[in-house]
Amino acid sequence: MLDLGTELAAWRRAGTPYALATVVGVSGSAPRPPGSALAVAADGTVVGSVSGGCVEGAVYELCREALESGIPVLQRFGYSDEDAFAVGLTCGGVLDVFVQPGGDVAVEAALAAAERGVPVAAARVVAGPAGLLGRVIAVVADAGATGTYGADPALDAAVVATARAMLHAGRTGSTTLRPDGRPCPEAGPDDLTIFVESRTPPPRLLVYGAIDFAAAVTRVGKLLGYHVSVCDAREVFATRRRFPEADEVVVDWPHRHLASIADTLDRRTVVTVLTHDPKFDIPLLELALRLDLAYVGAMGSRRTHAARHARLRETGLGEQQLAALHSPIGLDLGARTPEETALSVFAEVVATHNGGTGLPLRTAAGPIHRAA
Repeated sequence: MLDLGTELAAWRRAGTPYALATVVGVSGSAPRPPGSALAVAADGTVVGSVSGGCVEGAVYELCREALESGIPVLQRFGYSDEDAFAVGLTCGGVLDVFVQPGGDVAVEAALAAAERGVPVAAARVVAGPAGLLGRVIAVVADAGATGTYGADPALDAAVVATARAMLHAGRTGSTTLRPDGRPCPEAGPDDLTIFVESRTPPPRLLVYGAIDFAAAVTRVGKLLGYHVSVCDAREVFATRRRFPEADEVVVDWPHRHLASIADTLDRRTVVTVLTHDPKFDIPLLELALRLDLAYVGAMGSRRTHAARHARLRETGLGEQQLAALHSPIGLDLGARTPEETALSVFAEVVATHNGGTGLPLRTAAGPIHRAA
């Protein structure tokens, strides 16, 4: 839902009614994660997606019905054994999709925050007492909470606390609470299932070394939604003309730049060290490997890697910290060009983040889509 903030803003400003469908539960090999959304305007215009195509038509009709009735609904879509091309998921997974009319004050506050790029979490009742279905409480990082479930104040307080915790962790998912706000492992007839969707600023990609490979890494990073910073101590190379896609280009010693922003980084941050020059690499990697980051990779040959490891060990880094270094950087794709190398790097980044093997899917067993 929050990813559609920009598109829905135009509808809000024009006073166009719309209905919103959000994936609130996933099991099996479902194609889209929780939080994926599709919206339908009163004139039939569609933005977003909940399944990559296999149930979009059915969800579209549910949105049209919600626009007419004003009643929210939770619908489950799963694989059809009788007809794999009927309404269902031919990939074998199950999607729970919650559909509701737009216009709720708290939803509008959440969407407005998402449009501004402000961290926000929206906590929505997707199962429970009929009178509470679709109720939303929005927690905006710079403006507190908006909305109420209109029941026990302790419930509102518990929801706000849960939403803040999930926003801080950058998580989207469901929780079950009793009417008085106490958590419960399984939902009973009077309990509430609450879907919390959080949106945080884009993850950071830090590219150290303003070489031709860095330009390709920058382009792929932007394609994947990263906020990209390119840094090099050599002013002649670190220029906006050479890296027009980067969000920022910094002239500074790499380790000094990383130290200056270390307290703003999180576990989604990716660091790529492309300089393969010890005077830049060693102090930079020593600091990067002491931080809690998603990925730290360094370019260089196997001989360079061995020498680098020896120098880093001399700085006092432990074996666990050294093991976190992806060097030589990337997966073995036989890459040669900068673009192929960038693909190799991000193939490893994605595999590391999602727990993938990097092996061809035809040689592996088990689910194709897995939780990160």
